[in-house]
Amino acid sequence: MRSTGFRRTFATLSVCSLALAVSACGSGDDDSASGKTRITVNCMPPKSAKVDRQFFEQDIASFEKANPGIDVVAHDAFPCQDPKTFDAKLAGGQMEDVFYTYFTDARHVVDINQAADLTSYVKELKSYGTIQQQLRDIYTVDGKVYGIPRTGYSMGLIYNKKLFEKAGLDPEKPPATWDELRAAAKKIAGLGDGTVGYADYSAQNQGGWHFTAELYSQGGDVVSADGKKATVDTPEGRAVLQNLHDMRWTDNSMGSKQLLVINDVQQMMGSGKLGMYLSAPDNIPILVKEKGGDYKDLALAPMPGGEGTLIGGDGYMFNKKASPEQIRAGLKWLDHMFLTPGDGFLGDYARAKKNDAPVGLPEPRLFTGAADAKDQQVKKANANVPVDNYQAFLDGNQSLDMKIEPPSAQQIYSVLDGVVSAVLTKKDADIDQLLKDASGKIDSILARG
Repeated sequence: MRSTGFRRTFATLSVCSLALAVSACGSGDDDSASGKTRITVNCMPPKSAKVDRQFFEQDIASFEKANPGIDVVAHDAFPCQDPKTFDAKLAGGQMEDVFYTYFTDARHVVDINQAADLTSYVKELKSYGTIQQQLRDIYTVDGKVYGIPRTGYSMGLIYNKKLFEKAGLDPEKPPATWDELRAAAKKIAGLGDGTVGYADYSAQNQGGWHFTAELYSQGGDVVSADGKKATVDTPEGRAVLQNLHDMRWTDNSMGSKQLLVINDVQQMMGSGKLGMYLSAPDNIPILVKEKGGDYKDLALAPMPGGEGTLIGGDGYMFNKKASPEQIRAGLKWLDHMFLTPGDGFLGDYARAKKNDAPVGLPEPRLFTGAADAKDQQVKKANANVPVDNYQAFLDGNQSLDMKIEPPSAQQIYSVLDGVVSAVLTKKDADIDQLLKDASGKIDSILARG
């Protein structure tokens, strides 16, 4: 599951449309007749995202100037990857030479034999060794490298400092446990006037996504280590659901409107009527730019529970038909666009600040060592958001187990959506039976592979 998507002034961005002809997407033709290597790439910001589009085009132009032997053809659409068309594009040979993927896509693309093996080429990607190992591992299958991570995120708790103060809570001490969160939510809801203490998703697979994050925070897991059996019918799974049930029905701290999705919750937070919800840092600029929020009021804490957090993100893979020249050109392009600390589409913080894009959010944090230090130094020098509001998140994340989404994530989330929605809409929901039924359904999904 993605968080909110892209990084700056827009949410999620692009893929090449299924309606395009095969020749317009995955080329298989490196245009050697012209003396240039031609690559098609996707996830170009749409024209409606004017600033991001301008940045992207500027960076492609500077790349082509520095590499006159490479011609980059970028495709845009909305969003970067549409789950409804992704597999069809792969199977139909319509995928670009260098194509955007969520972390959860990596193994699937490899399993259906649609990804180029990059193992012998990554030594030419100068930034590869600086990328966090746990992110590189996501695109490594059976010891072979099939993709390059571009961004990563981890879930945390966004909260409204102004509402904390009004409710008599210390905004500098966000809840560290689920019991503390429950108590804080009750106080915030007690302010009245339609104020909600804590909100959660429970539709469109987003409820299953958040259930997973909450389960990780309790030290639980959705599937077994070998990926073959469900592990939701556990004390940790019951604790997640019982807590949601009690906040909803005993404390009345979650409001009466349920079956919420991300946009609903963002609207509540942006309007100043919500105390807390789970998200990644990239929600914050959306809350400000699109939902009416104020940076100074929005703070970020690590996941309550202290055990773990869900991580996600995205990267690029290569069409299995790409030539060696196209692979080498694509890796150079990724280095230039996304993987140079303090520079490029994601790292040119001075340019972002000049164009009123938020600089200083705690993620994505892609690099390690000296590369990370440089990236953070340039980010700090150009920060235009209250970075102190996110320090608790940065500090707390150091001790959490970072866990990727489960296999067959979207199918599993669909099952867990029903569990979460039942608990939030039915006061007499049978938690034990819900978990038992969900466990059986997830086992069936995993058995189908």
